[in-house]
Amino acid sequence: MLLSLAWLREFTPYDGTPQELAARLTMLGLEIEEIKNPFEAIMAVTVGRVLTRQAHPDSDHLSLCTVDVGGPAPLPIVCGAANVAAGQLVPVATVGVTLPGGLTIKKSKIRGQVSEGMICSESELGLSEEKSAGIMVLPESCAVGQALPEALALDTCVLDVSITPNRADCLSVLGIARETAMAFDLPLSLPEVAYAASGPDAASQVAIAIEDPDQCPVYRAKLISGVTVGPSPDRIRWRLLAIGQRPISNIVDATNYVLFELGQPLHAFDRRKLAGNVVKVRNAVEGEKITTLDGQERNLTARDLLICDADKPVALAGVMGGAVSEMAADSTDVLLECAIFRPGAIRKTARRLALPSEASYRFERGVDQVGSVYAMHRAVSLMLETAGGTAAPGEASAEPKPFIARAIAFRPARASLLLGVDMPEAFCRKTLSALGCVVTDVDPSGVAAVTPPPYRLDLEREADLIEEVGRVYGLDRIAPRLPRVAKSLDDAAPETEFAFWARLRAYGMGAGLRECVNYSFVGHGDLDLLCLDAACRVSVANPLSEDQNVMRPMLAPGLLGAVRHNIAQGNANLRLFELARIFTADPEAPSTAREAGRLGIALHGARHPEGWPWPKDATAGYADIKGLVEGLVRHFHLPEAAFGQGAGLSWLAPHVTVTVGDTFLGCIGQVEPGTADAFHARSPLWIAELDIDALRRLVDARKPGFTPLPGFPPVRRDLTLAVPAGVTVGGLLAAIRDAGAPIFEAVLLIDAYTPEEGGDRRLTFRLTYRHAEKTLKDKDVDKAHEALVQAVLAKLPVTRP
Repeated sequence: MLLSLAWLREFTPYDGTPQELAARLTMLGLEIEEIKNPFEAIMAVTVGRVLTRQAHPDSDHLSLCTVDVGGPAPLPIVCGAANVAAGQLVPVATVGVTLPGGLTIKKSKIRGQVSEGMICSESELGLSEEKSAGIMVLPESCAVGQALPEALALDTCVLDVSITPNRADCLSVLGIARETAMAFDLPLSLPEVAYAASGPDAASQVAIAIEDPDQCPVYRAKLISGVTVGPSPDRIRWRLLAIGQRPISNIVDATNYVLFELGQPLHAFDRRKLAGNVVKVRNAVEGEKITTLDGQERNLTARDLLICDADKPVALAGVMGGAVSEMAADSTDVLLECAIFRPGAIRKTARRLALPSEASYRFERGVDQVGSVYAMHRAVSLMLETAGGTAAPGEASAEPKPFIARAIAFRPARASLLLGVDMPEAFCRKTLSALGCVVTDVDPSGVAAVTPPPYRLDLEREADLIEEVGRVYGLDRIAPRLPRVAKSLDDAAPETEFAFWARLRAYGMGAGLRECVNYSFVGHGDLDLLCLDAACRVSVANPLSEDQNVMRPMLAPGLLGAVRHNIAQGNANLRLFELARIFTADPEAPSTAREAGRLGIALHGARHPEGWPWPKDATAGYADIKGLVEGLVRHFHLPEAAFGQGAGLSWLAPHVTVTVGDTFLGCIGQVEPGTADAFHARSPLWIAELDIDALRRLVDARKPGFTPLPGFPPVRRDLTLAVPAGVTVGGLLAAIRDAGAPIFEAVLLIDAYTPEEGGDRRLTFRLTYRHAEKTLKDKDVDKAHEALVQAVLAKLPVTRP
């Protein structure tokens, strides 16, 4: 919203600078986006007096003028306006001045006569959108040499205020004046409204009919007769121009003036164009049409609200008037509408029709129902002042839902608690009273009753009142403070089994695996293929079929069956995981069977997805299955897993055990070709099965720690070693970590190469160095890196190639 500082000062005597006002309003929640001068382009235009005017010797329409602009000598100016005359005060653009249209005045010769300036019209000064018939003649109150904006008392300081949706009360000069008066402890005064009325009472001439009180709680109308429609006085036109509004006529300008001054949208109907002596407020009929003031025909729905006369719709309620009832140059009688509409109905209509207006913008956010009476009389007073005429006494009105003030319980102690700073009761009372609230005494329980003013529709609960106290106190004055945590982290409830299993599933899906859900029953035949001891099997007394006659003692049979099924369906590239329970025979258990949680992983087929740029011939291998297990261990922030040669599962070759510390987690390996053929495998088939009960015990026993985030950049060095057979990657990684370089941070294997002609493998590691307190220099890193390499070379039979 654009706010004229001069207009604001008519309501409250603020004498500070615009910058001070902007800073205070911003801290109150009314952010000032810009302070500007809307008449900046004509600040260099001055007032001049025409001393002489003569006909141009070579033109029948040009005049030779001498104009006094307060300089050392009068200026010769050639003027083409027919209304220029000696003795007039006129606006003059001297040489070097650039007018709003972009024209820069230069000294020139016009048909042989020197011209050192330009006498301007209103349109050339940007004070009128229509082309002026002649030059602008200024009143005698102006002084020669005075800047034109100063001479005309134009509003040269305008603040662009950003209004939040809840502060509908600040969408007017009055609303921001209230905030200013409260902030600077200034008085607030409203313009006096007084006018004579005569003739029959308005209520006897027009009836108001409201179909749905929820859509329109009140509708009032004033009648004015004998008006003369014409331009508004300069002071109204200039003020509307300052805030970006186009002056139209004295009647329409009066409604717009009050809209921005008091925040109450109004509408003036030509009463002669209204059929009958009734105004109806009703919802549109589905498919009904109306032509609005912009000349567009609008198709309506049953949710749109209309203002109608006895025969037809004449306005789209709260949005825009209808073309059929607009004021014209020959209009003499006015019906002035002042109403309140349901915000939701206006918002939906304006959005659906893409028809935003200053009126709908305010109705959408809520308008002061009580204050609308004063706004209506203020508009009548302006119309009588600028257009003449006679106002009928009284008003035609219907108010099926009168405004009911609401009382809100307010606790000063609660305000102190929520804001985090002591808010004395006296300060709370003073603040709320300055905002227009009525505050009762605090009762013995510490509660006061606060009745907000009717224009503060956003104050609905105690928290709203506390927010008001806080913003007036100054949110910038409230020091930030973390809330007190009364509960110790040691008392946090342990993670449930369901939550732990959910984390395992999240890891599997995040690693690109697809979850497999199998029956808990398998067949003895599948277990015989895997050479599982019959003593651990739990047979089913009444199996559904021969291939489901035993409870699964491990996940491998089900996973391998899923592999067989997918390959049979043409899906050979598989990355599967299963999270489930297994059942083993245990005579000491109450049910003679013991359950345990297991995580199974199966890989078969291509390592990478099909298509460019992935290689086609790479199949899943040991590094893939091992990497998934290592990633799982890292995911739960456990120590690194150790992998060793295992025995006991003859169908796995190799059979690799997985341990973390002293805890056995499970095994991984490749299904030997004979067994894999039984499950239709076409490429190496890798499988892993982990004990998640043991994994959970490790996770629960882990003590979380905190390491500060690094504040300095890392430095990386690559190291390539020739590694003979028998030296494992794990052994190399351990040797690098054990070297004890003080600035060493991490190591990663990034490449492995085995020469085709045989010989030692080439392994490339990337080592990261970082200092906790400074940025490393190359010489520091080189020294530490070389010492680390020598330590590894001394410990293991590896060399630098």
